[in-house]
Amino acid sequence: MSSLPIFDVAGSALSAQSVRINTIASNLANADSVGSTADSAYKPLEPTFESVPLRDATGLSAVAVTRVDPQDKPAIQRYEPGHPMADAQGYVYAPDIDPVAQMVNLISASRGYQANVEVLNSARELALATLTIGR
Repeated sequence: MSSLPIFDVAGSALSAQSVRINTIASNLANADSVGSTADSAYKPLEPTFESVPLRDATGLSAVAVTRVDPQDKPAIQRYEPGHPMADAQGYVYAPDIDPVAQMVNLISASRGYQANVEVLNSARELALATLTIGR
């Protein structure tokens, strides 16, 4: 923990947005995967964030990723009898992932990450400027 809590707050937000970006990347990478049963199909992931109070900083909170859970969406059943993963009836099961929605979520997470990088840069510049006041 730093002596300036802004670094802890922005750092925790960077970490949370990084987890969000990684789960979106995993979802997009597995969007076209299939399984031979509905249970074996990839389940899209979704992180859950929580506000946690900072130690030694009255009233300030950071963000933490409490868990990354698979979404409870049923797999999409597709008839592809020639597919090597097809079941006895000729069906394969694909995850219910909307690539457009995932990309919108990715843009949002990326902008949140960039905003927190700017917060860190501004706080660093202000701290350095404060140190040079007496010169």
